[in-house]
Amino acid sequence: MGPCLSVGCKRAMAGSSVSSVLKARKLKDSENGLESKDSMFEQQSEEATVHRIPGRMFLNGSSEVASLYTQQGKKGMNQDAMIVWEHFGSRTDTFFCGVFDGHGPNGHLVAKRVRDSLPLKLTAHWEANASNEDISKEFGHKTGLNNENSGLDTDWKEASSPLKHHEISENMKESFLKAFKRMDVELKMQPSIDCFCSGTTAIALVKQDRDLVIGNVGDSRAVLGTRDKDNCLQAVQLTIDLKPDIPAEAERILQCKGRVFAHEDEPEVARVWLPNNDSPGLAMARSFGDFCLKDFGLISVPEISYRFLTDEDEFIVLATDGIWDVLSNKEVVDIVASTPARSAAQSLVESATKAWRRKFPFSNIDDCAVVCLFLDSNLMVSDMNVKSQEDSSAVQAETAMVADDVSGAAGLRCSEIVQTVGVST
Repeated sequence: MGPCLSVGCKRAMAGSSVSSVLKARKLKDSENGLESKDSMFEQQSEEATVHRIPGRMFLNGSSEVASLYTQQGKKGMNQDAMIVWEHFGSRTDTFFCGVFDGHGPNGHLVAKRVRDSLPLKLTAHWEANASNEDISKEFGHKTGLNNENSGLDTDWKEASSPLKHHEISENMKESFLKAFKRMDVELKMQPSIDCFCSGTTAIALVKQDRDLVIGNVGDSRAVLGTRDKDNCLQAVQLTIDLKPDIPAEAERILQCKGRVFAHEDEPEVARVWLPNNDSPGLAMARSFGDFCLKDFGLISVPEISYRFLTDEDEFIVLATDGIWDVLSNKEVVDIVASTPARSAAQSLVESATKAWRRKFPFSNIDDCAVVCLFLDSNLMVSDMNVKSQEDSSAVQAETAMVADDVSGAAGLRCSEIVQTVGVST
């Protein structure tokens, strides 16, 4: 499978005509005051603060409700990032999860920046829109969008067809739209990361009780593991991989004078190109950053979906395309279901790595990032209890062995003492 950016992009971008376009665009941004000296200090302060928030995980590991794991591929630095944030917005029944797949020279920095900032922007807009009311009451109450986002209304989608619009929280919809918009604006304004030819995908969800809202930009994916009427485990894809060859996406790009076609070396990978140059060759129709293409049809507006979770729904998997390029939705769900919950994400990444070697032996393995959110926390708790019991049993066995050794040694010493006493007598 091809990289997110065309390999030929670097050669094309070195050309004088393309370079002049990029330099002119960056100069225009600078003249418009989009580079702020204070933004770097604000970013450092925000990162230092956010990493100390309780319940926020972004490294390999697990909790009582989630498992997450990322692994570097064979294409260079790991540009994937992930996050699980329990008690999101200081609400005990609310979780935020996300995976981010960076690309371009600074893709790893963009992915981490979005990982850290997007949740903060989302909860800020959420709280502001709620007007200090309990957020749980907002689910099911329809509120109107303001003029700023009225043009984005068509990007609201339903993942579950039986659901009606009155069941969807317009407050959460508006919060997602605003947060994604402001995240992209922030990337463009701050000078510490050059996002002109670098960017990231983002798939983020908020789960509150049984309400699930997902915002998606790019080609990462969310899949649900659920039981059907016969109690068989099924895979339900909750998002669409926003590739450039999707008709609606391609139409928008073409209307903006961008081009969509696959390079002859990768006939199966459609890419987005500048109007008059074969660069940068982006393999997705939406992303954060990548400002060289934002005038030519690339957008950061998320596709938003909603689902009301039921007792049959067991877990949700968020993963970057390094997983989906080699594993089907059903394979992913089966792997997670057959693995101890605490190590589900790691097992999924390891399975994908093996599949890459088998299916594409001459291709570089892609970076992978996985978040598994278990909707029935008892699965994770029971798994952790088993682990605890195993550890306890191991400790007890080791203690018993030590005790036997000590007892045996003590008995031997007593025997030696008796023999010595006997000799003396």
